[in-house]
Amino acid sequence: MEFFRARRAFGLKGQKLGRPVAVGLAALSSPQTSATAGVFAASLFLLPSKNFSRRSFGRSIMEVLRPQLIKIEGRIYRKNFIQEQTYQHEDEDEDYYGEPMEYSEELSDSCVVEQTERGFQCAVTVPSALFKYIIGKKGETRKKLEMETRTSINIPKPGMEGEIVITGQQRGGVISAKTRIDVLVESFRRKQPFTHFISFSLNQPEVQEGFLKFQEKVLEKCSMDRGVSSCLFQNPAKLHLTIGTLVLLSDQEIQWACELLQQCKEEFINKIAGGKPLLAEMVGIEYMNDDPGMMDVLYAKVHMKDGSDRLQMIADQLVERFVLSGLMIKEWDRVKLHATVMNTLFRKDPTAEDRNNALAGKSGLRERESFDGRNILKISTSIRIYLHTALKCTAIFWFCSFHSASVDLFENFSFGDLCLNSIHISQRFSTDSSGYYASSGQVDFS
Repeated sequence: MEFFRARRAFGLKGQKLGRPVAVGLAALSSPQTSATAGVFAASLFLLPSKNFSRRSFGRSIMEVLRPQLIKIEGRIYRKNFIQEQTYQHEDEDEDYYGEPMEYSEELSDSCVVEQTERGFQCAVTVPSALFKYIIGKKGETRKKLEMETRTSINIPKPGMEGEIVITGQQRGGVISAKTRIDVLVESFRRKQPFTHFISFSLNQPEVQEGFLKFQEKVLEKCSMDRGVSSCLFQNPAKLHLTIGTLVLLSDQEIQWACELLQQCKEEFINKIAGGKPLLAEMVGIEYMNDDPGMMDVLYAKVHMKDGSDRLQMIADQLVERFVLSGLMIKEWDRVKLHATVMNTLFRKDPTAEDRNNALAGKSGLRERESFDGRNILKISTSIRIYLHTALKCTAIFWFCSFHSASVDLFENFSFGDLCLNSIHISQRFSTDSSGYYASSGQVDFS
């Protein structure tokens, strides 16, 4: 019995399983083996049918043990795992519904259910770009929602903006349908590529000049290193510090984001900045992955000149406010204050921007050819040995000084000073008259 329950838990019901699968799942029912150990054993020994890969089974295990949590209007919903099967010539995003959530039928503060002559009614604001996910393939998702909640769901026609209107005889059914639609919208919003990002512009003349010198010296000294070429470098007019990315799918959502940014200015930005521009500097480089010989992105670090954490405070509090509003997904515990200077995405598309996580959607999945950044970073054990030896032997001090200069040339390269006076809601894949990204809204410090 436990074996069959395990099969259902991992979405294997109805699939033909070989002996290794049975061994893995039987561990779950063994009294001598804990549930966690059983799951681990299953992940190691699973050799399923041709339609179910080890990788997908591994994802299944993690989704059972750590289900995705979605926060909507102050409530947290758990997304239960459902084994999805994708068939040839089928768009997996067009149909989505099973029993994906545990629903609350309590009325949220922002949900207004009106009583009418025929029962109850509720309007839901949804970007038109997401209507298709509520309709589903051949209308199956909407039909299932209507049947299970005993409601009628009216969705605007394709190409039209407007609210989704839910009507039903029972107030609880209307609330349930509204909650399920909210969950679907939030789930599919997470799959969309970002459309905007909150940014500080770093394209001031001094920094652009410093960046071009950096590019020139890197190409002069490292052009023979694997993968290093001029096409990897950022457009100097678009140098920026990204605070967070946004998926804004309608003019109304863009307006909400602009209003929230203005609220942030009034509530904490003015206090932290003191009504004056932030004086910063762009100095030093860093990378994110473990192997500098297989690098995809190289960043320049941004610091406050006075050594304070005011820029970090503004960035972190902005993210916190936008995440609470539902307009942003939190990616890091703290915002990383750095600017992209080299990116392998630019090799094929000079206009590309890197989201640096797996939430960019299908359009963000590109094959990348890494580059060898070891000579750019100048992090070799020989340099450390030379520096250590120089402390004991002045005869080779000149040699040590030469290598220290090389380190300063790249690892501690100074791109220039910054006067940060504005925060922008920048449009992805856009350009304004200055060469920077077009802005949907901004706030100034002074």
